[in-house]
Amino acid sequence: MTDQRSRIFTRGTWPEASRIADVLRQETIGGVLLLIATVAALIAANVGDSYARLRDASFGPESLHLNLTTGEWAADGLLAIFFFVAGLELKREFVAGDLREPRRAALPIAAALGGMVVPALIFVLVNLGGSLKGWAIPVATDIAFALAVLAVISTHLPTALRTFLLTLAVVDDLLAIIIIAIFYTSELDIVFLMAAAVPIAAFGALAQARVRSGWLLIPLALVAWALVHASGVHATVAGVLLAFTVPVLRRDGADKPGLAEHFEHLTRPLSSAIAVPIFAFFSAGVAVAGFGALFSSLGEPITLGIILGLFVGKTVGVLGATWLMATFTRADLDDDLAWLDVLGLSMLAGVGFTVSLLIGELAYGVGSDTDDQVKVGVLVGSLVSAVAATIVLRLRERQYRLIHERESRDDNRDDIPDVYQQDETDSSTD
Repeated sequence: MTDQRSRIFTRGTWPEASRIADVLRQETIGGVLLLIATVAALIAANVGDSYARLRDASFGPESLHLNLTTGEWAADGLLAIFFFVAGLELKREFVAGDLREPRRAALPIAAALGGMVVPALIFVLVNLGGSLKGWAIPVATDIAFALAVLAVISTHLPTALRTFLLTLAVVDDLLAIIIIAIFYTSELDIVFLMAAAVPIAAFGALAQARVRSGWLLIPLALVAWALVHASGVHATVAGVLLAFTVPVLRRDGADKPGLAEHFEHLTRPLSSAIAVPIFAFFSAGVAVAGFGALFSSLGEPITLGIILGLFVGKTVGVLGATWLMATFTRADLDDDLAWLDVLGLSMLAGVGFTVSLLIGELAYGVGSDTDDQVKVGVLVGSLVSAVAATIVLRLRERQYRLIHERESRDDNRDDIPDVYQQDETDSSTD
């Protein structure tokens, strides 16, 4: 009887695998820049008070509700570019990517849900009786940081693992967007929100007509962003809404990049190389007056909740959801993988940074003692997750490298003409 069981963590289709490889390269570079910006922020925050003055300096038209600090411009403005790219990636995955197939979409969706619910529960349990506003801080995975770590770790790990990490982060971003829109909108101005629908609709109409002119689209995007910001909904949501209006498929049905992929190709470098690193610089700076203050922050419930949520919660959530999918559905782990690989990948999902810091700012504000606890929690939790994942995946990398070398030797031997192999055999016999 034919085995009808499906495989999880299998390689996707060739067009999708090729596109994802390009995304991985760009995000890896972005992760390195993100790390540099984070280190620079930590140094600047602990050398004088110039960093705090720069971050808290405000400018912009008050009449348009845009008199924001430099840090807010980075979080509300530049980060909207990041969410625009995330929105394009989301729509493309569900319209033309491997996630359009329910069988392939089920696993990353389940893993992302597990990686959201368990960290949130851990944060709530640690902070019972205290502040629970930051329950969503440890639910996000920073794909740029995670992929940068994965690039440093390995060159021989199966492509399926890298693809799954990216797909998991895409679904993770969608959940984070929903959380921000629903749970972190304190005041809602319906008039401004309805007004925002006009430029968004105009942007969508031009996009559906395959108009690519930045002179038309960018002003509409800026007006939509400003109105969403004025409505009380976090302005980054505007980036996602605009992205969702962009068509993925070409009208002529040709097998060439559509408008969504074209826009993603243009804006992803801007997001990875400029927007996210600048946001990280203004959000990651925490002043630590000696090791005593650092250890004091580590003992706070908010900090502990974030650290345990990112490391323990993400690991248990992603690994547990994957195991449940394999146990209760007709699915097996791919023959090329081991559960130790999935454990390492689950740990790597605990590298939360960009969206975690953003949610922390929305929950507790900027510049307070609680804000410093959030930053310490995100930084330490991400670091612990990265180190633990590195240890596990480096062990697997060594094994996969040996397999790769053995297969390469076998392939080279197969390329030798039979006559030479026969001569070799005869000489050894003599």
